[in-house]
Amino acid sequence: MASNLTNYHSHSLYCDGHAPIKDFLDEAVRQGFTSYGVSPHAPLPWTTRWSMMELELPVFLYEMKRLKEEYKDRLEVYCGLEIDYIDSDINPQAGLFKNDALDYKIGSVHLIHNQAGRLVDIDLNVEKFRKEVDKSFGGDVEYVIDKYFQVETSMVETGGFDIVGHMDKISFNVESYCHGMTSSSFYTDKVERLLGLAVSKGYIIEVNTKAYARQGTTFIGQPHYHLLKEMGAKVVVNSDSHFPSLINSGRMEALHNLKKAGINEVMELHSGKWCSVAISCD
Repeated sequence: MASNLTNYHSHSLYCDGHAPIKDFLDEAVRQGFTSYGVSPHAPLPWTTRWSMMELELPVFLYEMKRLKEEYKDRLEVYCGLEIDYIDSDINPQAGLFKNDALDYKIGSVHLIHNQAGRLVDIDLNVEKFRKEVDKSFGGDVEYVIDKYFQVETSMVETGGFDIVGHMDKISFNVESYCHGMTSSSFYTDKVERLLGLAVSKGYIIEVNTKAYARQGTTFIGQPHYHLLKEMGAKVVVNSDSHFPSLINSGRMEALHNLKKAGINEVMELHSGKWCSVAISCD
């Protein structure tokens, strides 16, 4: 069985994924995964196109309990949530998410407030991001960057989760909007400060490979892998898959590039505990 075949960032029909949970687990078994986690977008206090509803949460938890038993001889199945940090009230620390049925939580930022205080979705494709920056932020991409990293920092300081999800996910869109921005000190200093804070607090840092096949990038981005090494970060490689066929997309490339950066171990869940496992790839 191949090593490092794990994924803990995965979306199903409970949120914006495109298949039932069983389809993801069956594909994981077929590919020889050792452990697999399902992490729907957690409920928010309002309806969105991409998050589960609060009334679905107990249904999801019950289904995961059943699936753990069903697959126990073939695959370690783990129950997670990807939880948005919005502000001091809406975040992974909320009481709704303090549930023993959850094996882990991913803290993520997808929305930020604009200059007028309106909450704006910035987790968009390049063209929609460009239009949103122009329409909702008056074309001030530096404000968007500042605000994004401020919210990420508040999330890390507040806590209540295990994994920092796609830490610099705005990087590709920002670079497309303003070429050269992500290599500027204005941007890289923010990444370094945030990463240092997250590592100091013991969080696992996600290398998210969802966009690798399309865009050749990961989040946290490859230009920052040396910081992961220098800071001694705990790293997990996740595919953020919304389709069963993509559960392993970008994984081997990310592992190879991490190893080139001097990182020789990644975090995996086995027997219910996070453990450090050697990267096994050429």
